[in-house]
Amino acid sequence: MSGKTALVAGGSGLVGSHLLKLLLTDPAFSRIKLITRKPLGIAHEKVSEIIVDFDELNQFAQRLSADVVFCCLGTTIRTAGSRENFRKVDYTYCVELAKAAKAQGAKQFILVSSIGAEIISSNFYLRTKGETESAITTMFFDSFADLRPSMLLGERKEFRAGELAGKFFMQAFSFAFVGSLKKYKGIQASTVARCMVELAKHPEPGKMIFESDVIARYEK
Repeated sequence: MSGKTALVAGGSGLVGSHLLKLLLTDPAFSRIKLITRKPLGIAHEKVSEIIVDFDELNQFAQRLSADVVFCCLGTTIRTAGSRENFRKVDYTYCVELAKAAKAQGAKQFILVSSIGAEIISSNFYLRTKGETESAITTMFFDSFADLRPSMLLGERKEFRAGELAGKFFMQAFSFAFVGSLKKYKGIQASTVARCMVELAKHPEPGKMIFESDVIARYEK
């Protein structure tokens, strides 16, 4: 029996890069479609790169068929340069990807969101994440796994000074994150990726939310 076809957006990012490594070695996935702005140079028999303009994603819709969609797209306001550009990546691109994949028959969608995501949050970042979750929920995928990790730990390709300080705090005081605070403890990006793969292999119907304390159970 042939394996699943995975559609991956954000494969060059912190979580996405770990996800891709896992998918390449997992026999449950026979084909991996990478949606990217520019070639990533990955030479593997499973992989096909789809170079797209995310602002015109509908033009590439027919190439976005898959069994499961992994959405690891995300940026920061500082990196994006403005709230408008941040929202374009974290809301518009994610939602348009979901629409296009759903139209092509995708049954499962797995999203990397954020702890604290809430559509009525006073925090712009968390409100945007919440609105993204809400929009995808209304598309009624057979299975929608909404992952809400706390601060992601791991080596990024880009330097983020504020995040570096936050990681130091998270690691130095990890002992304090117990009980109801456990879900706010920093989590390795590799663990998030491993959780995504397992959820893709064993989909549950409807929408499920996984916060950091639950995602952490997939730590190797």
